Formats: sequence, structure tokens, C-alpha cells
Amino acid sequence: MPERNLVSWCSLMAGYLQTGFSLQVLKLFKDMTLVDSLRPNEYIFAVVFSACSDGGKALEGRQCHGYVVKSGLVFHQYVKNALINMYSKFSDVKGAMRVFSLVPGYDVYSYNLVLNGLVQQGFSNEAIQVLERLMGESVEWDSVTYVTVFGLCACLKDLKLGLQVHCRILTSAVELDVFVNSAIINMYGKCGKVINARKTFDWLKVKNVVVWTGIMAAYFQNGCFEEALNLFSEMKIGDVSPNGFTFAVMLNCTAGLSALRHGNVLYGEIVKSGFKDHVIVGNALINMYAKCGDIEAASKVFLDMMYRDCITWNAMICGYSHHGLGKEAMALFHDLLAAGECPNYVTFVGVLSACSHLGLVKEGLYYLNQFMRQVGVEPGLEHYTCVVGLLSKAGLLDEAEKLLRSIPVELDVIAWRTLLSACHVHRNYGFGRRIAEFVLEMDPNDVGTYTLLSNIYAKAKRWDGVVKIRKLMRERNIKKEPGVSWIEIRNVTHVFVSDDCQHPESTQIYEKVKELLARIKPLGYIPDVTAVLHDVEEEQKEDYLSYHSEKLAIAYGLMHASLEAPIRVFKNLRMCEDCHSAAKLISKLTNSMIIVRDANRFHSFQNGCCSCADYW
Repeated sequence: MPERNLVSWCSLMAGYLQTGFSLQVLKLFKDMTLVDSLRPNEYIFAVVFSACSDGGKALEGRQCHGYVVKSGLVFHQYVKNALINMYSKFSDVKGAMRVFSLVPGYDVYSYNLVLNGLVQQGFSNEAIQVLERLMGESVEWDSVTYVTVFGLCACLKDLKLGLQVHCRILTSAVELDVFVNSAIINMYGKCGKVINARKTFDWLKVKNVVVWTGIMAAYFQNGCFEEALNLFSEMKIGDVSPNGFTFAVMLNCTAGLSALRHGNVLYGEIVKSGFKDHVIVGNALINMYAKCGDIEAASKVFLDMMYRDCITWNAMICGYSHHGLGKEAMALFHDLLAAGECPNYVTFVGVLSACSHLGLVKEGLYYLNQFMRQVGVEPGLEHYTCVVGLLSKAGLLDEAEKLLRSIPVELDVIAWRTLLSACHVHRNYGFGRRIAEFVLEMDPNDVGTYTLLSNIYAKAKRWDGVVKIRKLMRERNIKKEPGVSWIEIRNVTHVFVSDDCQHPESTQIYEKVKELLARIKPLGYIPDVTAVLHDVEEEQKEDYLSYHSEKLAIAYGLMHASLEAPIRVFKNLRMCEDCHSAAKLISKLTNSMIIVRDANRFHSFQNGCCSCADYW
């Protein structure tokens, strides 16, 4: 072109920007000012700021910001909006707020950009302040505003605000499209109102995969795993194909149910659908296999993944730690550092848990006190709880108590109960009683503390103490959850409770338990009658122990599972010491791998040993 003006330059820049060549836009901007000596206008700057944000050029963006301020063009509304968008994409919330606050003139796009940036970066309080300003002005909301505000309500779990916003949109002229309805469903799901989410979902005439995934996620977030899986079947019947996010939600529901067979079926569908190499799906697969007790399958998925993010590494490290494989977890953590990944909050929960399994006191304290701060991670409650477990396992009960009383974060009952459990394991009953009394002052309704304190009294043969605790529980209407164990055999889940006679094969199961216990006695099995919380004769105590739910489930697994496959049993409460001892010897007797997941962790029994090293 023999002559070029701002319009031709802007058209060319916009073309490059729209086709993804954002860095070329900045080069053109320099050429325009140097070669043609043209002064940019507000349209040019709007394109340039978009190119800086898309290309991640923070320094160049700030330089252009200075240029636009000097030229006075910053007062144009679309220049201001482009600046807010740029700073938001750089995660520079302060920069975005500075532009928003100091440059006069607001439209709905300005508010949308600022609100979305604040919500995305987790600045909920600041987002509420901006929302209050928006409410005070006569700015008409659009669908993007509603989607963003529903997202804010979800982050805050503010049901009252969410209901108010829902009422507002119903009385407005804004179309309730798929994005708005998905945001409403997500808001109700995060606020614990899955019924409201379902009503919104059922009201829709047209449902695409985004809406289906949203309602499944709402059920998952509220622990309704089976309902979510049923919806998945309905979605497929409705001829809607799942996407990667749908499969991730379904896998996490499967993990919540510990339904390994269902997880394997989903894996087959994922491979057929072509989502196997999606990072979010790979992460969910690792989580599912780890929580279903198949850590080898989780490791295989991890090794086969083409791309990994921090969540991938965390899922595998925490999976290893939860299975008591501390060495593998620490080795993977060092691989993470060697790969140049930056560990985050969750990474160190897995690492400190691994240190606890391995008894690495010095290393754990180093990670907590020095390394975490070096990489910019502030220790939180979960980290301190892991270190309390680490010190407790090493028998350093006084040090663990000092740490609990000195840490700068607000404690919950679980941290103190970790120490109480250690008192039970190390048989320091006097110390344990003192800690238990303190915990019950914090939370008089904590069932776990009553149970542990009752166990401590029973171990010390203080039956008056056991009676006192049970009386206290009755007075406070606190009921201990009954122990339940379950095992899946050939696509059928079999559930057992202690002294269960409801199963159709209960007679054969009891005979099998009796046979196993008789055969492991020559191997060193001595019934741990101290685990029985009743002051009765020794023979009667042995009968109480013999038919605990996990023993029944293990016996049933040995009766019907294939010889090569591990026996996987799940229990809702902590595994008792007698069942733990018996399971070790049964694994040796039958040459089987027995995996039991209790309320605390996974126990992998093989050849007479357990992965927890007898501490849980």
C-alpha cells in the first residue's frame, strides 16, 4: 500500500490477533509508530492490550499502559476495559482494581471484567465490594454478569445471596441460556441445595453436555454418588455424549463409592471415546484407582500420561502416602522437583504424610519449617496435623502437644485426636485421658474421642471408666456408628456387620472364619481380648472378636474370589487391632494379598506383613 493509515494498521493487527499471532501484533505496533510515524488511537490500544494479555507480555503491557495514560486515551471506555482485562489475565488483581477505581466511567463490561478477575483469583471479599457498587448504580446486567455473580455465590457458599440473584434474573429480560443455567446449578450444588439444582435442571427443555455435567457435579459435591452415576446413564440414553469433564466427575463419584469394577468400565468408555490423554481425565483416573485400593493401576495411569500438571503429581504422591508407600511417595516428590514443577499446598500434605509413614522426623520438620516457606507455601492445618502424626508415631508425645499448642492456625478436633490415637497406640493412658478430656471440651459431640477414650480405659482394665464414658454418651445422646465392612465379588457388593447372620451364606462364612482362626493360631495368633470393651469372661471375649465385620468379609472373599486377584475390603470405621493381627497371618496362610481400607488408611496385607507397619 503506498499510503497506510490507522485504520489499515488496526485491521492488520486485529487480523493477527484473531489468528493467534499476538506477538506479531506488538511488532506491528512498533513499526507503525517508528516507520509510519503514526500516533495510535484508542482502537489501536484496545488491540495492543489484548495482544499483551494473550501473549503473556506483562512488561510490554505496563509500558503501553504508561503510553496510554500520557496520551489521555485511557479515559475511553473500551481502552479501560482492555486494560482491566489485561491485568486480570496477568493475575494482577491490584492493577485491574487500580484502573477500575481511578479511571472514571463504568459500564457492564467493566464490572464483568473486574468481578470475573476477582472471582477467578479468589478475592471474594473484594468481589463483594464491587458487587455492592454495581448494585448501587443503574447499570443493566447481562448474562455474563449473572454467570459471574452466581460463581461468586458458589465460591462464598452464600445461599441467601444466590437466591436473591436467582430471583433477580427471573424478573429480568436476560435469557436463561445454557451458561446461565449451568451457573445456577453450580451455585446450588456448592451451597448444598442439590434439590434446587435438580429443579433448575428438570425445568430445562434443551440439555447439553455442559448442563448434564453440571448437575452430576452438584450431586457429587453433596456426596450423592449413586444419583450422579444414575444420571450418567440417563444422559447416554438421551443421546448426549460425555466430554472429559463428565468422565472426570463420574470417576470421582466412583472413587467416593470405592466401586473399582465401575471405574474399570468407565476407563473402557474413556479409551473408546478418545479422552484417555486429557489431563483432567488422567488425574481423575489416578484418584479413582488410588481410592479404590488399586495403587498399581493408578501408577500405570500416571506413567502412561503424555501431559501432567501439579494435580497429577499430587494425586499420585497422596495416593502412595494413603497406601503407606512412603518411599514411593518421596521418590515421586523428588521427581516432581527434578521436572521443574513447583510443589503447592496439597503436595506437602502428601509429602509430610509420607514422612510420617517412614518416621522421618528431621526431614518432616525441615519441610514444614524451611522448605515450604522457600517455595512460598504457608503451612496450614493439614500440614500441622501430619507433623503431629509424625511426632506421635515416633513416640514424641510431649513435642506433639507443644506443637499443637503453639501453631498459629486454628485447630480442629482431628489434629488433637491424632495425638490421642497415638497415646492409645503407645499405651500412655494417663496422657491420653488428659488429652481426651481437653478434646471433649472443644467438641462434646465428637464420637471418635469417646471411642478412643473408652478403648484407653478398657486397655487399662478400668471398666468403671468404660461405664462412665458409655453413660456420658447416653446422656448426651451420642451414638457410635456401627462397624460395617463390604466386599465386591463378581459385580455384587456384599455388606457385613459384626455377628452378622443376615447373609444367605452366613453358616458357611462362620465356618470359614472359625477354620482360618484355628489355622493361624500355630502361626502366632493370640486373640487380643483387650480390644473387647466388655468386662466378661476371656472365652466370651474371644467370641466377640471372632466375627467382626472385616473378618467376615475377608472370609467371604477367600471363599469366592479368584486365587490371583487381591481381596479388597472396605470398612467405615478404624480397623481393630485383633482383626489387623488376624489379617496379617491370614495373608501368610493363604498366600493372598488382602487390602483393607478403613476410616484412616489402606492396609495392604501380604506374607504376614502390613503396609502400615502396625501403626494406624
